[in-house]
This record gives sequence, structure tokens and C-alpha cells, in this order.
Amino acid sequence: LYPLFFIAGAYCKEVPPVPIPNTAVKLFHDENTWLVTTWEISSVPASFKSASYRSGFSYIQRGYIMEQTKRPRTALLDTIRGLTVINMVIYHAIWDLVYIFGVNWEWYHGNGAYFWQQCICCTFILLSGFCAGMSKKPLRRGLLVFGIGAVVTLVTAIFMPNEIVVFGVLTLIGSCMLLMIPLKPLLEKIPAILGGILSLALFLFTRRISWGYLGFFGKELIHLPDWLYANYVTAYFGFDFPEFYSTDYFPLFPWLFLFLTGYFLFRLIGKFLPKVTWKGIPPLNFIGRHALEIYVVHQPLIYGLCLVWDSLANR
Repeated sequence: LYPLFFIAGAYCKEVPPVPIPNTAVKLFHDENTWLVTTWEISSVPASFKSASYRSGFSYIQRGYIMEQTKRPRTALLDTIRGLTVINMVIYHAIWDLVYIFGVNWEWYHGNGAYFWQQCICCTFILLSGFCAGMSKKPLRRGLLVFGIGAVVTLVTAIFMPNEIVVFGVLTLIGSCMLLMIPLKPLLEKIPAILGGILSLALFLFTRRISWGYLGFFGKELIHLPDWLYANYVTAYFGFDFPEFYSTDYFPLFPWLFLFLTGYFLFRLIGKFLPKVTWKGIPPLNFIGRHALEIYVVHQPLIYGLCLVWDSLANR
């Protein structure tokens, strides 16, 4: 009853009455006296003032306006994400020019472009796992990302069937976010450094799972049976069948283990983030804060610009 009782009154104290007849009880300030209307009262209710220190709420004294304090964003993470987004946009623009519009660029078919692409996707997934350790609404965020991935699949299936995206990177990240909800209580029992090493080792060990084997750095240690590679359900987990095709394929395995590596990395070094005072690079910070929106719209915009360029070039 304490909070309910005190919420109506101002945070003020009274001086005990002196033993002199006809002497009124005096307040420490002139509020809450006779004929003082509510809008003239500027002090904060007692429960508000005490709760502000306990629950992380701040208040504006003259209006009783309360707003919940938000976790400050880390500029370092936004800058890394923004730089990765720029690389992704450039890579996909070149992909459209080479594979859709027929631009001949031999380098793009070699190991250099493959390494570039792997760095981009690994950074995105590792960062997503890192940020999963800070997520306060994993269900809503996971459903949002997974849903956008499903929309990408539907749109490409209807309008670009030759370039369809099935089980793309958004589907993967959304799946990992949702899986973290039941897994997190179990993962928290694992020491961070041990969990990070095991997750990274499992990622490397299952790296060639879609190629039919398990092993390290291209060295086959365990051959997987052909019956595992059966249909779209098995393809979601990494066992894609011969007729399966996707221009952006990120199955649950091995990539879940890289996501978990990012999570355990946060457990190791996340406590030092508040001490990072670097404000990052503002343009990259802005791009990093809007990475999901940019990912959704960048391919249609790039494809449209390439169409315009192709039409002008062929006049």
C-alpha cells in the first residue's frame, strides 16, 4: 500500500507542531497549502522520486512526465555494421552486373571475390550473434527478421524465379534469434570462453555440410549419407538436395554455430563496451542503425539502376 498511498501527495515533509495554541503545522516549502491549485505544484510525488532510482525511470519535475531510459547504442558496432552494409551493396551491384546483365569481369569469378563475400556474410552473422546477447525483445525481432526473409523468398519466386532466394541470410538470422529464446538459459551455464571455442570449432567442422561431409579446412573426416539430402526441410538445416537452387543460401548449419560464436564473444567482452568512448564515423553509424531497411530495399534499387544503365548502353 505504500506506493498507492504516497502517489497522490507531493514529496514534502512537515515540521512537527510546536506546543503553542493556534500554531499551524508548517511545510518545508510553500506547496500543498490552502488555495494552491494542482498545476502550481512542482514537486515530484514521493513514489515517483523513490522509484526513479530503483527502476531506471527518469522524470521531468514540473510535469510528472516519465520516460524509460534506453540502452545507449554502441557506435563501434554501428560503424562496423555500416561498413559491412556498404560492402554488401557494392558486392550485390557487381553480382547483378555480372550474372544478370552479362558484364564480363573475370576477377569476380575467382577466390578474391569469394573471400570478399564470405567476409561480408560472416561479419553480419557474427554481429547478429553478438547483439543477441543485448537483445531485450528477441521474439519480436526474430519474427520480424524471419518474416522479411519469407517476403524476400516470395517476391523473388514471383518476379525473379531465375534468381530466387530460398533460406537466405535473413531467414537464417531470424531463425537464430528465435532459437536463442529456448537456448539462452542453457547457454548461460557454459563458460563464455569454452562456449566460444566450441562454437567456432563446430562452425569450421560443419563448414562443408552442404558438400556432403564434415571436416576442417576442406579435409573430409566424416562422409554424410546421401539420404540426408532429401527435400526443402533438410535443405533448411544444410542438407540440400541436387535440384535445390538459391542465389542466397544460408542454412541453419553451419551458420548457427557462427551466430553462437558471436553470442559468446559478447559474453566475453560485452562488459567493456560501456567504456568505449569512440563515437564512430557518423555516416557509417547512420547506415549501421538502418541496416535492415537498407538490406530490404537495396536489391530492387540496384536492379532498377542496372536496368536503366543497360537500356541506355544498348541504344
